[in-house]
Amino acid sequence: MILPGVRDPRFVTIRRGGTLTDADHRLLALWAATCAEHVLPLFEAVRPGDPRPRGAIEHARAWVRGEVRMTEARAAGGHAMGAARDLRGAARHAAYAAGQAGAVAHVAAHELGAAAYAIKAARAAAPADRAEAAGRLECRWQRDRLPEEIRALVLDDQRLRNDICWSVFDC
Repeated sequence: MILPGVRDPRFVTIRRGGTLTDADHRLLALWAATCAEHVLPLFEAVRPGDPRPRGAIEHARAWVRGEVRMTEARAAGGHAMGAARDLRGAARHAAYAAGQAGAVAHVAAHELGAAAYAIKAARAAAPADRAEAAGRLECRWQRDRLPEEIRALVLDDQRLRNDICWSVFDC
């Protein structure tokens, strides 16, 4: 579970009654795509012929550019999550990260899912005695790429949802 029981109005667009601007929604989608893409090689090493996770990341970016509709980006995210179903470990988490990135166009709060699954992928790819350190390193890498316009929002979201995101944001 990565979404809260009650939707945070900061992640609901203004036109739907929240406070999120379209510009910030796009920045969240781009950041989520960046997080997912960083660990995508962990999936592609296991399934080099499966384009679904990369497609979800590309659809997220295409949605930001106005080239695809929200429903197309969301569907691509679902296909990426389908690519994860029969996998385990780092490859599975990397595919889920891509799926969450694709879903940001539909529900902005999926941005944290992309980041959390990417951290889980980094942990799973590391030797057991280095897993926690690899997760912290990935978390810091992600934070270094946060656009200033959404930085405070995402960091607060990480604080609020850390418990339901497997406590991966303790970095």
